[in-house]
Amino acid sequence: MALKPLARVSLADEVYEQLKRDMAQFVLIPGDRFSENEICERLEVSRTPVRQALVRLQQEGLVEVLFRNGWRVLPFDFHRFDQLYDLRVLIETEAVQRLCEGRVMGDLAQSADLLAQLSAIWLVPKTRRSQDGDQVCEWDERFHCTLVQATGNAEMFRVHRDITERIRVIRKLDFTRRPRIEATYDEHAQILRAVLSKRIEQSRLLLKAHIESSQLEVRKITLHQLESVRSAVR
Repeated sequence: MALKPLARVSLADEVYEQLKRDMAQFVLIPGDRFSENEICERLEVSRTPVRQALVRLQQEGLVEVLFRNGWRVLPFDFHRFDQLYDLRVLIETEAVQRLCEGRVMGDLAQSADLLAQLSAIWLVPKTRRSQDGDQVCEWDERFHCTLVQATGNAEMFRVHRDITERIRVIRKLDFTRRPRIEATYDEHAQILRAVLSKRIEQSRLLLKAHIESSQLEVRKITLHQLESVRSAVR
């Protein structure tokens, strides 16, 4: 697969995103070893962006460099992912509480506009719901990030974006099954309606349950798919 530079996106960023997709789709599975040259040849890019992307993935605990022997995909560290999901819950439940209380930092009209954008995606009839797992995954990430962004707290948003980046590699697995897509629509709609109606406690509880449900599904799907991949290559 050849990668072409996109406007305002570096080639290293593209390689990074592609390698993350490879891990999420088990093109690269935990334990796989590979060299920088193999990645360069497959993606038809030079060594510099590949090295930059791999260093970034190494910092996120997804790969490790092997002395004189290339790189290795690390096993999923569920303990670490659980900690990141805990942080998500803390930040996002605080965000919806602030939104319900009208306690935002900045323009209230801008906050309302962001929530209206979410409503246009998630508060739609079932006949207008997307069944494209990749699309819904992208919208799901945007939903959670936008709730935090709408508070107007730039530092809270920055930390949340960092957490989102770190869990993206396994989070995508929550959208490989149609029932999970339908559940995401239903749960997001309930959360949005609670926030728009200023129901603080309900908003917090619904959001917490939604994140924890997704977390459990991701863990189950990951283990199942890993076993399927291992069985296929035996």
